[in-house]
Amino acid sequence: MKINSNPPHAVTPVLTAGASLDKASLAVVLLHGRGGSAEDILGLASAFDTHDVAYLAPQAAGHTWYPLSFLAPRQDNEPYLSSALDKVEAIVRSIEQSGLQPNRIVLAGFSQGACLSAEFVASDPAKYAGLIAFTGGLIGSPGSLRYGTGPASSAKLDGMPVLLSSGDPDPHVPWQRVEESASILRAMGASVTTNRYPGRPHTIVGDELTHARLLIEHARKVS
Repeated sequence: MKINSNPPHAVTPVLTAGASLDKASLAVVLLHGRGGSAEDILGLASAFDTHDVAYLAPQAAGHTWYPLSFLAPRQDNEPYLSSALDKVEAIVRSIEQSGLQPNRIVLAGFSQGACLSAEFVASDPAKYAGLIAFTGGLIGSPGSLRYGTGPASSAKLDGMPVLLSSGDPDPHVPWQRVEESASILRAMGASVTTNRYPGRPHTIVGDELTHARLLIEHARKVS
């Protein structure tokens, strides 16, 4: 990952809920959307209602992970984007240090947080326990996405479950980018489910929570 000389998100807090890491069987990293907060997204912990799961939610500086649309050229969202990815990486490494390996870690987020979670998995591929992206996709301008095309990348995600869901149309996330992201993650070896909700506003609905809860419950039980 790119190292920033003045990383915007380096010292922002990380809120927690659920089980402590030393007693958890699974960790879920929750990433809030633009204008949201760690406290807001951490509310999903009670909605998922899972046992023995640790939830970690970092706060973005200024309540935004990067300033422009996720469809803007990547360089236009720097240094915020690299700092955001570094923040997620630091959390993942801290979870690993507690004893939970990547296959016991789920990355999840809404909107801007969904884009960030998907981008982290694609740019730092490993067999995580899962990816849940509520209304989001991989980051970059149209035609610029190149993940999953290298000769060594086709099995990096090794069957990792991925849930991509979004309303269509959505004011911020074109369904085409959701589908493009799904294709790339499949090429990298993930097992991807896409759920399209015609006319759904920019929010998370109950059916999405049900699918996410099932993914987390399955991840808990897989050794």
